[in-house]
Amino acid sequence: MEIHDNSSRLEKTAVAQENERRLHGFALFSVLGALLLTLLLEALDQTVISTALPRIISTLQGFDRYIWSVTAYSLASVTVIPIVGKLSDQFGRKWFLIFGSLIFLLGSVLSGASQNMDQFIAFRALQGFGAGTGIGLVFTVVGDIFPPSERGKWQGLFGSVYGIANLIGPTLGGWLTDHGPLMGDLVTDSTRWRWVFYLNMPIGFLALLGLLLYLPGNLSERVGNFTGWAAIRRIDFIGAILVASATTCLLLALTWGSNQTYEWASLQVIGLFVVAGVLYLLFILAERFAAEPILPLDLLRNQIFTVASLLSMLQMMVVIGLIIYLPLFLQGILGESATSAGELITPLTLSSVVGAMVGGLLVNKFKRYVVITIVAGFLMALGAFLMAQMTPSVGLFETTLYMIVVGLGMGPFWSILTLAVQNSLPRSQLGVGTGAVRFFGNLGGVLGIAVIGTVVNNSLSSNLTQHLPANAALYLPPQALQFATNPQVLVNPSYRDTVVHTVQDAAGPFAQQSLELLNQVFEAVKTSFAGALQQGFIAVFIMSLVAILVSFFFKEAPLVPQTQPEVAEVVVKPVAEV
Repeated sequence: MEIHDNSSRLEKTAVAQENERRLHGFALFSVLGALLLTLLLEALDQTVISTALPRIISTLQGFDRYIWSVTAYSLASVTVIPIVGKLSDQFGRKWFLIFGSLIFLLGSVLSGASQNMDQFIAFRALQGFGAGTGIGLVFTVVGDIFPPSERGKWQGLFGSVYGIANLIGPTLGGWLTDHGPLMGDLVTDSTRWRWVFYLNMPIGFLALLGLLLYLPGNLSERVGNFTGWAAIRRIDFIGAILVASATTCLLLALTWGSNQTYEWASLQVIGLFVVAGVLYLLFILAERFAAEPILPLDLLRNQIFTVASLLSMLQMMVVIGLIIYLPLFLQGILGESATSAGELITPLTLSSVVGAMVGGLLVNKFKRYVVITIVAGFLMALGAFLMAQMTPSVGLFETTLYMIVVGLGMGPFWSILTLAVQNSLPRSQLGVGTGAVRFFGNLGGVLGIAVIGTVVNNSLSSNLTQHLPANAALYLPPQALQFATNPQVLVNPSYRDTVVHTVQDAAGPFAQQSLELLNQVFEAVKTSFAGALQQGFIAVFIMSLVAILVSFFFKEAPLVPQTQPEVAEVVVKPVAEV
C-alpha cells in the first residue's frame, strides 16, 4: 500500500511539474508569435538577399567575391545547428534562443552598414551564426510546448514558414532595393538595399521581447543535474570543433565544385573532401568517449531518426533544385521576364505551404504519418517527372499544374519529419534530435545545388557541341563565341544586347552575315539549355524516387498525450525493487 502511495505521489508530482511548464492564454500566443517571427526572419534572409545582391556588389565593388556573400551565411548557419541543439539539451533553450536572436540582429545591422565587401561577408557570417541558432531551436521549442498528440498541426504551421519565405523573399528584396526610403547620407538611392537588413530590427526586437517575457526557462527537459563548472566541463568541445571544421570543409568543396570556382577533379576540391572525411571520422571517434556528445551515436541506431534525417536531406535537394532552375526555365526557355518568372513560381511555393499545413492536420487527425509521407513522396516524384518532360513548347498552364503537384508533395515533409523524430526521442534529446534533422536538411540543400548544378553544366557543354552551327568557330571571334554561348544571353537582355553590339562592331561590312550566324548560335544555346535543364529535372526526379524508397523504411511513433516516460521509468524501477 505504501509503495502504491509513493508511486502515485511521484506521478502526481511529475504531472504538476509538466503543467507548470505548459503555456496558456496570452503567454502561449506571445511565444508562438515570437517563434514564428524569429523563424520567418531567419528563413527570409536566405531568399530576400537574392534580388538585392547585384546592387550590393555594385555598391561595395565586390563582384569577385559575389559567391562568398551567400556562402558565408550558409556555412555559419549550417555549422552551428547541431552544436546549439545539443547544448540546449544540457543548459535549456531560452537563453540560447535569445542570444542567437541578438547575434542575428547585430549581424543584420552591421551587414546593412557595411562599407566594403570584406565587411559585408564577415557580418553575413555573423548573421548566419544567429540564424542557425534560431533554425535549430524554434522547432525544438514547439516540441517542448506541445505534447505529441498536438504537435502535428503546429509543426505544419511552422514548416510552412519556409514556403512563405521562398514566396515573398525575392519580391520583398527587390522592392526594398528599388523603393526603400531614403535617409540623408545614411541610405541613398544606390544604398536602398540596406533596408533589406535594417527591416529585421523592429520585427526582431518584437520577437525578442516576446521570448524574454513569456518563454519559461524551465520549459525543456535537461540532461543530468550538473551545474556550474561541472556542467561546462561536460560540454563536448572537441566534438563541436571537429563537426564544425568537417562541415565547413565539405560545404566549401561542394560550393567550389558546383560554382566551377575549381574543377571537381582539382587538388583544392578533392583535398577538402578528403579533409572533411577524415574530420568526420575523428568526430565519430570522439563522440564514443564524450560525456555529453554533440551527436549521441545511439541516435543513429534509432530507425525513425535515421530515416527522417535522410528524407530531410533528399527533400531539400529537390526543393533547392526546383527553386533555382525553374525560374531559369521560365526566363530562358519560355521567354518570361524576371519579374514574371518570380510571379509564375508562386504556385510551387503556395502549394508547398498548403501541403505542409494539410500534412500536419492529417497527422493530427489520424495519429499516423508513414502513409502520409509515402503519398507525399509519390506526389513529389510525379510532379518532378512531369517537369522532366517539359520542352520549349510547354504551356504555362501545364507548368503551373506540375508546380502545384510537386509543391503539394514537398509540403508535408516540412512538418512530418520533425514531428516523427520528436515523438521517437525522450524530451531530454529533443534539441539534439531536432537540430540534427535541420542540419541534414540544410546540408541537403547545398548538396542538391552541387549535384544538379553539375548535371546541368555538363549537359549544357555536351549539348552545345552538338547544336552549335559548324561555321560558328570560323566566322565569330573566340571571345565573342564564348560570350554568345553563355546562358546569360537567354535571361539577361542587356547582356545579349552587349554581345550583339560587340559582334556588329567587330564584323564591319560583314555585320549582317555575322548577326544571322549569331542568331543561330542563340537558338542553339536555347535548345542546349532546355536539354540541360531537362536533365537537371530528371536528377530531381531520381532524388524523389530515392525519397519514396527511403520512406518505406519509416516507422510509426505513437502520437499519444505526453506522459513523461522518462520520469515513469525512474519511478517504477526503485519501487519494484522495494
